[in-house]
Amino acid sequence: MAEPGYQADLETRAGLFAALGHPLRLLILNLVQQRPRHGEELAAILQIKPATVSHHVAKLVQAGLLQAEKDQYYQVYSLQHQSLDQLLSELVFMPQPGLNPRVAEDAYRTKVLAAFFVHGRLKQLPAQRKKRQVIMEHLAELFEPEREYTEREVTLALLDFSDDPVTLRRLLIEHELMQRQQGIYRRSAPGPIKN
Repeated sequence: MAEPGYQADLETRAGLFAALGHPLRLLILNLVQQRPRHGEELAAILQIKPATVSHHVAKLVQAGLLQAEKDQYYQVYSLQHQSLDQLLSELVFMPQPGLNPRVAEDAYRTKVLAAFFVHGRLKQLPAQRKKRQVIMEHLAELFEPEREYTEREVTLALLDFSDDPVTLRRLLIEHELMQRQQGIYRRSAPGPIKN
């Protein structure tokens, strides 16, 4: 469960996008960007009722996009540059306190392995390349990095998982998880997932 501070930050960010999610509010921001304006002026330019302007301006002020200052009888609105100067990526992507960045990836991996292995044996190879990559990365973990293996050693290790170790050997090479040179196999770092 999200911590209270984290939840509040999330809601603030969502509120900002909600405030921007109306065409009239975007028009108001564009008009105020030119120069500070009061509600009556905005209503006249946009040809809408002052009450409607007040409603939309209140949302923009609440989201921290506009600030209001009293000028005699009017509220004058100007941009809150600090909020508007943030990059979109800074608003959308948040730090995930206490969340291991591999959680989603590991959940996907676990799901794929559970779907294609029964009692530790590979029941079939997935047709989808991304899922097949997960399977092959799992099998590559059988082999120590930097160690050299003969073709026979690789075949015997893969026989524990499938009756077709030749196909698995070929796929380990295709997925760039192992290298083969003059009959000697070496485990390599995983390459990018290909679709």
